[in-house]
Amino acid sequence: MTSVIAFGEALVDMLSNRLGDTLDQPETFTPYAGGAPANVAVACARLGVPSRFLGMVGEDTFGHFLIRELEHHGVDTTGIVRTNVARTALAFVSRDAAGERTFDFYRPPAADLLYRLHHLPQGIFEFPAIVHLCSNSLTDSAIADTTLSIAQAARDAGCLISVDANLRHNLWVSGTADAGLVTQLLDTAELVKVSLEELDYLCGDKTQAEWVAERLSAGAKIVVVTDGPNPVRVSGTHIDLRISPPEVQAVDTTAGGDAFIGGLLAELSRHGFEQDWHQDCAFLARAVDIACRCGAHAVTRPGSYAALPTLDDIQLLRLG
Repeated sequence: MTSVIAFGEALVDMLSNRLGDTLDQPETFTPYAGGAPANVAVACARLGVPSRFLGMVGEDTFGHFLIRELEHHGVDTTGIVRTNVARTALAFVSRDAAGERTFDFYRPPAADLLYRLHHLPQGIFEFPAIVHLCSNSLTDSAIADTTLSIAQAARDAGCLISVDANLRHNLWVSGTADAGLVTQLLDTAELVKVSLEELDYLCGDKTQAEWVAERLSAGAKIVVVTDGPNPVRVSGTHIDLRISPPEVQAVDTTAGGDAFIGGLLAELSRHGFEQDWHQDCAFLARAVDIACRCGAHAVTRPGSYAALPTLDDIQLLRLG
């Protein structure tokens, strides 16, 4: 199996215990380990794939909590740097009755934004791996430069780059994501994942078909577009698939997208990316179906790491 290396933010999701607008109840929060790329690393580890997380946390209670949780789920944490210069990031997450979320981030300042190229472990890309990133590590110029440089270094070393747009507009100083910068990161990837809502935002004055064609021309092998409980679209050269997720009752959608991409990367790890994986329609249909089941499982449970499925969970969902 090929290792999966995820780079970016690990943070603590302070998940509201109140659903919907029941304002007569006091709102309390339970801490859950999270952060999109960290979630993906955990998702792969729980599915039996060797995974490693690269990032920075504060030398504080929450940073220690995150490292313990990552290690508990089998993620290699030797690439995590601790700092006293900034605190571990927090995200306060409120949910509506359907499990959809709103976020209030305590970032910046935060430790994950201080990671630099010189923090990379020596020889990290010596063996080709799947390297996963997302746009949350683009929100200021220094971490954006680091992220783009890591993506390029990994690609130059023969790694496969996976990028999930994963837009969180309120992480950006302007209040909206820089579409050009996000697209620049997406164009380092061979596997691109966006939600339909993100696609609409990133398209600008282009049609969806034109935007997807541009990503394929820029070097993407596959573009995956998710749409909540609706069918997933998989586009590539001579590839056009629609895969429907199983129907479930969503409780918390926090880790749904990360569980999906983790499931997809786990299948790619087992298959191997040295082959023509992006032209294998049967493999892609099977892998995206499993990814959909991973996402469906995750949204039926609160939190992030704790909601991510194992292979047994996916088998049970398949049988159900």
